[in-house]
Amino acid sequence: MDALKDLRDRIDSIDENVLRLLNQRANIAVEIAKVKKEQNLDYYSPKREQEIMDNLQRLNKGPFPNYALRIIFKEIFCASLSLEQPVSVAYLGPPATYTHQAALKYFSSSCKFMSVHSIREVFVAVDSEKAAFGVVPIENSTEGAVNYTLDMFIDFNLKVYAEILLAIEHNLLSRASCKEEITKVYSHPQPLAQCREWLERNMLGIPMVEALSTSLAAKLATEEEGAAAIGSELAGKLYELNFIERNIESIKDNVTRFLIISKKSPDRSGDDKTLIMFTVKDEPGALHEILKPFKRQKINLTRIESRPSKKKAWEYIFFADIEGHIEDRRVNKALSQVKKNSVLFKILGSYPHVENIER
Repeated sequence: MDALKDLRDRIDSIDENVLRLLNQRANIAVEIAKVKKEQNLDYYSPKREQEIMDNLQRLNKGPFPNYALRIIFKEIFCASLSLEQPVSVAYLGPPATYTHQAALKYFSSSCKFMSVHSIREVFVAVDSEKAAFGVVPIENSTEGAVNYTLDMFIDFNLKVYAEILLAIEHNLLSRASCKEEITKVYSHPQPLAQCREWLERNMLGIPMVEALSTSLAAKLATEEEGAAAIGSELAGKLYELNFIERNIESIKDNVTRFLIISKKSPDRSGDDKTLIMFTVKDEPGALHEILKPFKRQKINLTRIESRPSKKKAWEYIFFADIEGHIEDRRVNKALSQVKKNSVLFKILGSYPHVENIER
């Protein structure tokens, strides 16, 4: 018992030191905020956070795991930031949607989150400065582009600040204790489509009812006897539902890409992507001609989508992701040529390229 008490006393002493150091860090953060305000500098710098995190992970010799280190320091960053200036984040809600989950992965729980009812409302919140950042889905690896998000870039002059890749893992959630007790399944149309094979094998004859979101589906499952929902782990925990079956999606590598939007642009990271929007002249070979500068400058075009302009019949607006930053010489040269050949041209933002998929 004496040995155990001694170890616990040592733990208590370390915890007190950690607390003291956290408050020292917080005081310095407040001083940094004053300097930033005096020099009119951006109060939020994810690049700086990433540099700190990379350095800490290099220094970490264990046994404390790096994944836990990332979680703890993300909270420290956001809590310190709230002392400088509270970070407000609008997202497509309600709470416990996959967009909410993506927002929590990027910003952490110390920020001020605003749940809104539509993608347009996310853009409006950022444009009106009610929120510093917004989180919206842009594409799914199995269902393709989220066209409504693309349309919003036509109407608003906002920038892409960052991207996050989130693994989409669908779960069957219910107050029931087993799938034999389930008489109805609620979910958003996309999860229903993405889980079709499992549902046909295990829920044949059970009504599938569309809901506005996976979060609303989970709420409905709490209110009806025998009802179930397809949703995220966050939704299951928030609404205190049983996990009848986990990971019921047909394609296991199901990933949704989300964009962080803002009025400001991030610093150049050295590994960036750029999203552009343009329209072409109404003549044969116009699209082929406009894409030539990317080939000449050896710039990889990673994605291209088209949307109706809604101004003229059969007129389309193209959205393209390219590798590189607007300040890169080759990128700047190529985009200058694309602009000359375009009827409409807009750079929607250069932002850090992300490969790691959040789970």
